[in-house]
Order: sequence, then structure tokens, then C-alpha cells
Amino acid sequence: MSAPTQDPNATPKEAEAKGLSQGQLVRKRFFGHTAAVGSIVVFVAVFLLAFTSIGYAGIPGWWQYSYTQTLPLENGAAPTWQFPFNFGDHPFGQDRVGRDMFAMTMRGTQLSLIIMFIIGFLGAALGVIIGGVSGYFRGWVESILMRLTDVIIVIPLVILAAVLGTIGRDISGRDTFLRSLFGGSAGVILLGIFVGLIIWTGLARLVRGEFLSLREREFVDAARIAGASDTRIIFKHILPNAIGVIIVNTTLVMASAILLETALSYLGLGVQPPDVSLGSLISDNQEAFNTRPWLFWWPGIFIIIICLSINFIGDGLRDAFDPRQKKFNAKKATMVGATADPKQLKA
Repeated sequence: MSAPTQDPNATPKEAEAKGLSQGQLVRKRFFGHTAAVGSIVVFVAVFLLAFTSIGYAGIPGWWQYSYTQTLPLENGAAPTWQFPFNFGDHPFGQDRVGRDMFAMTMRGTQLSLIIMFIIGFLGAALGVIIGGVSGYFRGWVESILMRLTDVIIVIPLVILAAVLGTIGRDISGRDTFLRSLFGGSAGVILLGIFVGLIIWTGLARLVRGEFLSLREREFVDAARIAGASDTRIIFKHILPNAIGVIIVNTTLVMASAILLETALSYLGLGVQPPDVSLGSLISDNQEAFNTRPWLFWWPGIFIIIICLSINFIGDGLRDAFDPRQKKFNAKKATMVGATADPKQLKA
């Protein structure tokens, strides 16, 4: 048997890509997305800074002040950070009672990230289950699940999240078991769980559309003819082909989650004192906008950094999972056009 020959018209990159698995191709395309890779680095840096600086769950951090500690005002409570490396004792400044703004911002970032992950993963799980089941089985199952989705969609998300968040906060305040299990973060975790129970609707409709399309494909018909069960068809054939849509939209849900938490905390319906979140920091210090603007800078900057990082990561995942997303290389197109046969161009 003769050895397989390579396509003489294939570029070196195409020849190199041949023989790679789907996972390897996705990783190759994702790590070729500069903005997505840079956003992962920034997001990991913010995560490590927040959880190592002031510590978490009883583990001490390297920062000298806690977010509840009241200190004498230094430098008129203004930031002591002198660019680039002279940070001083309070690089982010202090609030009106002397609490260190860096410690408070890090605590707010911790809670915002915790809520974001809980809402994102819970919303993604519910969206995939409800959307996948309704799209695959159709019939009365689809009618019931989609009507439930429509009911939740027509209710304003902020109002529904505020009501459920308040219920979760009241439950955590009365239930000693939850406080013993989660400590001071019980209210925050329940807030994330209750909000995650209502944020899945958009993803469910997208997953339903993907399942409706994929269930009619030839490879699914072949699996049915071969005797595969519905469970095997869903998990082995349809779900892997819909994973791109699921992952990309999960990142969008997570970005929306942190903005929703910020809005609830700003309205006083989210994280409650003595804990702080990025939204509550902005809300608590809104009257000092003209006199002490640094109280707004740092929480706002961290909200923007986190949301932009998540969105850029989602863009990179979209390009990685969708092979039709190809970058246009103007220089290469010009070279190809210049070297093309004029007869072929005229034809």
C-alpha cells in the first residue's frame, strides 16, 4: 500500500493542523486569540490578588489591614500610592471612618467573584438541562418548559432577583445551620443560588435551538438506527456538538451576573453590611463623589476589568469553537492577488 500523499496546495499551517483532534484544534485557535489569552492572565491576576491579599475562610493574607478595621486618617484619607512603586500604607486611600480602601475593594472583589461563579455555573446547568430536554424530546415536555421560561422572562430580572435575594438573605439570617456551614458568606452564597435560579432563561432558549437543529442531523439518525438510547444520543452525540454555544454563552451569563450583583448591591438589595461588594462600595460612597472620587475609582475599575476579561474570554472561545471564524489577513490576500494568473482572474 502506498503512503498517503500530502496536498501540494496546502499551506504549512494547514498541513500542521491535519491529524489534530477537535480539542487540540480548539486549544490552538483559542491560544492564537491574543485578547482572550491576555484576559485570562488579567482575570487570574485579579483573582489571586483578591484572595491572597486579605485572605479568605480563615486563611490569613499578606495585606496588613482588614476590611473592617478602623484606622486614623492618613494623608487626608487620599491614596498614598505614588506611581510606580511607592505604595504607602493606604494605596487606595481610606473611607470617611478610616477603613482601608484596598482591603475593602479586595473583599468586594472576592464576594463579587463568588457570586459570579455561583450564578454562572448554576444558570448554565439549568439552561443546558431545560433547553436540552425541551429541544430533544419536544411535545408536551417542550411546551411546559418553554412556557415556564416565558413566564420568567416577562418578569423584570432586577425585580425578581431583588425579591429572591432578600428571601435568601432572610433565610441565612435565621438558619444557624447555614451560618455554621458557610460562616459569614452564607448570605452571599444564598444570594448567588437564588439569582442563579432565574438567570438561565436566555441560555435555555439558545440550547433548545441547537438541540432542535442537531437532533435532525444524519449522525443522530445513524445513532438511533444503531440502537443508541436517548441518554447516549444526548450526551455522546448532541451535547459535544453544542458545547461551543454553551461555553460561550456561559461566559456571557457570568459577565451579566456580576453586573446584576453590582446593581442589586447599589440599590441596597444585595450584599449587606458588615460585608461589602463592589456595588455596595459605590453605593455607600456616592455622596462623596465630588470630594473623595477615589472611593469610586477602584471599585469601578475592578468591575470594568472583570467584565471586560470575561467578555474577551468569551470572544476567544467563540472563535475557537466556530471554525468559520477566520481572521482576514490583508497582506496575504494582497500577495495572493498579485501572484495570481491573470487569465484565471479574467475567467
